[in-house]
This record gives sequence, C-alpha cells and structure tokens, in this order.
Amino acid sequence: MNFQLDLIQDKIEFFEVESIKVLEEKIQSQIEANKAILLEVHHVSHQMHVTEEGRRFYSAVVHFKAKR
Repeated sequence: MNFQLDLIQDKIEFFEVESIKVLEEKIQSQIEANKAILLEVHHVSHQMHVTEEGRRFYSAVVHFKAKR
C-alpha cells in the first residue's frame, strides 16, 4: 500500500456578510482553523457594497499560504 500526503500550499476563501463585525469574526475563525493545517494569511482584500435600498454588504477574499 502506497500512502502519500500532499501539503496544501495555497488556499483562497471568500466571505460575504451584512456586518463588518461578523466578517471580522468569520475571518478570524478561519485563520485559527487554517493554523491547524499550517497555513497563514498571505493577503486580504475586502469591499463594501451598498444596494439601492441602502443595505450594506461586506465581502472579503483571504489568501492563505503554507508557512515556511
């Protein structure tokens, strides 16, 4: 039996919520989860969109990379 483990080198996660506080909590939660698989934050990009009705949506893209 041949057993081989491949480490994750890059991982990109997307988030979308209606509150900046919830967005921060979700990202922080994923940072902690990804530490377990030896990934750290490489880059974060975020945006805010306001609909015609005045509702706000916050989104973020977080790029995780393997620790070196």
